[in-house]
Amino acid sequence: MIQVSKLAHWKWLGAAAVFGWFGLSEPALAQPRAASREGVPTVSGYMEMHFNKVEDLPAEIDFHRFVLMVGHSFTDRLKFWSEVEIEHAFVEGGEEEGGEVALEQAYIDLLVHPRFNLRAGMVLVPVGLINERHEPPTFNGVERPFVDTFVIPTTWHDTGAGAFGTLGRGFSYRAYVLPGLDATGFSADEGIAEGRQQGSHATISNPAISARVEYRRRGLTAGASGWRGGSSFGLTRLEIEKPAVSVGSIDARYRHGRHELRGQVSTVDISGAADLNRALQARSGVNPNIASQLFGAYGEASSRVSPNSWSHEVVVFGRYERFETQHKMPSGFLPLDQFNRAAWIVGAAYYPDPDVAFKWDTVWERNKSTFIKGPWSINLGVGWWF
Repeated sequence: MIQVSKLAHWKWLGAAAVFGWFGLSEPALAQPRAASREGVPTVSGYMEMHFNKVEDLPAEIDFHRFVLMVGHSFTDRLKFWSEVEIEHAFVEGGEEEGGEVALEQAYIDLLVHPRFNLRAGMVLVPVGLINERHEPPTFNGVERPFVDTFVIPTTWHDTGAGAFGTLGRGFSYRAYVLPGLDATGFSADEGIAEGRQQGSHATISNPAISARVEYRRRGLTAGASGWRGGSSFGLTRLEIEKPAVSVGSIDARYRHGRHELRGQVSTVDISGAADLNRALQARSGVNPNIASQLFGAYGEASSRVSPNSWSHEVVVFGRYERFETQHKMPSGFLPLDQFNRAAWIVGAAYYPDPDVAFKWDTVWERNKSTFIKGPWSINLGVGWWF
């Protein structure tokens, strides 16, 4: 297989750092919820409904997500938070044709000191811009960015334990120990997304470590995050070196007056991808053509165009993305050009309240294949949280 050198790894991180400093905005981001009173539960949530018309396909309307969040303060130092999601309106038995129910967060915080606190339970993996801030009024566009879907899967969550805190001078951190991934779920199209164990009888024999360091000051939020762990679950009877996965991401958001910028660069490296492809092909008869490296990056600019005299806001935006789930292939395997993808997205959002967004966007997808054309789509949506 082709090994990614340390020099190349640091080259990408350097490029990501430059790119990240030119990004970041959270349009009409709702104010943080008031802290729950001791002994009194807090109820919150978010919902979003979408209309999608993809080129020649029939138009669809979908109540995509209905999420309820419940929190509770046992004492001023011991707190609980949870998030339960229903996708696509209802759930059928069998093969999840109707939708799904997911426990995305359910953790206990033990507050020890501002610089060091403990957390355990079902947690969000602290990687990238969207995974921890995925409520619909907090990002532009009807759907979540492609990079935060195909390169860094969103919403990525699992059972784990770790620490978090603020370090002063605008710095904060989160770090968790989590289960690894199931490599039998990796694919050429969606990368590692279907390898998430998501807290359901999760195998912990190959644990992972994930961490994020964030800096906030004067409208700027910049972050560096990563994930590193094994992925042997499902491969215990295959005579191959167990693949390891490394995820790295650098991002930034910046707001100045009416204008906002956002950017992110992310990579996923899979060791032993060649052996993994051969083993899975021997098992199923189909070559999954899993890459040794995935790459994604995007830059976004948005502006508030409504007059200052208005109590509501209108925001317009544009975003360019590259999301390559076969950025580098192991020796002996060729990339499929339809997975070397890019997209332009332009749109607008109307905020009658900071917590409610009516959205529109148009998406033009492109790839390097001469046979499979990237589609265009028109999307409408409404999202809110409370």
